Amino acid sequence: MRRTALAVGVTAMSALLLAACDENKDTPAQRYSLEEVTGPSPFHGIHGITVEKDGTMLAGSVIGRSIYKIDPETGATSVYEGPPKGMADDLEQGPDGTLAWTAFIDGKIYARKPDGTVTMLAKGLPGINSIAWTDDGRLFATQVFLGDALYEIDPTGKKPARKIMEGMGGLNGFDFGPDGKLYGPLWDKGEIARVDVDKATLDVVATGFGIPAAANFSPDGTLYAVDTQRGEVVRVDPAGGSKEVVAKVKPSIDNLAFDNGGNLFITNMADNAVIAVDTRSGKSRTVVSGPLALAGGIARANESGEDVLYIADGFAFRKLHLASGRMEEIARMWSGNIDYPLNVAVANGHVTVAGLTSGAVQVFDQEAGKSIALMHGFITPSSAIAMTDGRIVVAEYAKGRLLMVDPEHSDARTEIVTGLEGPENMMATGDGSIYVSETEGGVISRIDPETGKRTVLVADLDAPEGFDIAPDGKLIIAEVGAKRIVAVDPESGTKEVLRDDLPIGLKGPAEVPSSYVPTGVSVGPDGDIYFSSDIDARIFRLKETGAS
Repeated sequence: MRRTALAVGVTAMSALLLAACDENKDTPAQRYSLEEVTGPSPFHGIHGITVEKDGTMLAGSVIGRSIYKIDPETGATSVYEGPPKGMADDLEQGPDGTLAWTAFIDGKIYARKPDGTVTMLAKGLPGINSIAWTDDGRLFATQVFLGDALYEIDPTGKKPARKIMEGMGGLNGFDFGPDGKLYGPLWDKGEIARVDVDKATLDVVATGFGIPAAANFSPDGTLYAVDTQRGEVVRVDPAGGSKEVVAKVKPSIDNLAFDNGGNLFITNMADNAVIAVDTRSGKSRTVVSGPLALAGGIARANESGEDVLYIADGFAFRKLHLASGRMEEIARMWSGNIDYPLNVAVANGHVTVAGLTSGAVQVFDQEAGKSIALMHGFITPSSAIAMTDGRIVVAEYAKGRLLMVDPEHSDARTEIVTGLEGPENMMATGDGSIYVSETEGGVISRIDPETGKRTVLVADLDAPEGFDIAPDGKLIIAEVGAKRIVAVDPESGTKEVLRDDLPIGLKGPAEVPSSYVPTGVSVGPDGDIYFSSDIDARIFRLKETGAS
């Protein structure tokens, strides 16, 4: 991948910030240097993409709650519309120049007039996902995943959304064709459909896709679709249903858009990427991308004498080889056996992954590196950890409880303890107990998994999330509310700030757990502290400099 202007700019800015932080060595918080482990990432996951009439390229992020402006040649990126109104799963410019977009988690639709004024057109539509205008200025949107319906939206925002039809099978990124009909993929059925929005009728025009994510017409009227499972860009004949694969990239494609010259651009969620695709030759060029998508929870392990760092990256599950810097991909969304991983733990020969938004917990055999269980139906599972007998303890953030689960009988779930205040991160200790951070309660607690007895180890913390035990026995804790990492002696309660003003604490919508994308912390035998930055979507290391 070529080094884009974004990468150059962000790297230079990071160097200046790090240098500025290190100037003040006389404070205890600067005894630890802040070092970059992974490179910068431009987004927090990327979804919808559009090219406006004047050539402006825009892309949306749900987790980042922002719309970004992207230079299609250099990859330079800037925020076009930021949080909270900027959350965008899909976006498109109307005939009068108004940009409309869907805020998936918030269940709202926004519009930005050419003069920059932003208004809300609709609300109360959880899972509102895809959006498109007709040539005469009518606006349509669909619910997907958290609903399954097609609506007409009043562009003035004065009238409520009008439901046209429902139960289509996940009508995702769609476009209107030269015939005035709506064409889009049925995510759940592997098909491309045509919808008459006035008659409320649907017929299938092409089948045989893995997971089709979006469909758009090129300026010459040719229909193209992207298959997120197979990583394919497909030319579709809506009259006869024939398909032709014109390009292949890595899976996890989300959307596509053409510019006025017929150049095609696609987005890839797992790679935080915008990719230019030549529909004639099939060649592709990365416009901009990042090594990580979200940088959620992390867990360090020594495997065959090599230190590695597992990273739950939202749209992929990865393993960073610390000595070489090589990033290994274990699985990515839609093409592999993984379900929105946001936190990870390593204990007792197992790697456990929690997907808070998907309600999933997955268990990997650490030595074999293979998944041995994928369990669903949990309520906001923020973390999971394996016990010595193979049972799994699951923390449910919104329920404030820990559950014990046998992966071989995963429907049988036993409550260990309730009344926790936002249980976020867990680690197993040598005596069989579990330490858990309670983000809302501001404490680290010890839990006896057999009796449920809870003992507070450390109190008065500011939104603790990731933590680990250092070689000297101190707890190293990310106090996300204070944007710092501290060391606490669990015996005396003495707290020391190791580094403050850190890029952690990405703000989420009010409807989701306050931890949003978790900040992970992992300490090695050398005392180096690794942490994930949800704000920068990258991994950093704190290294003791020896200064006092």
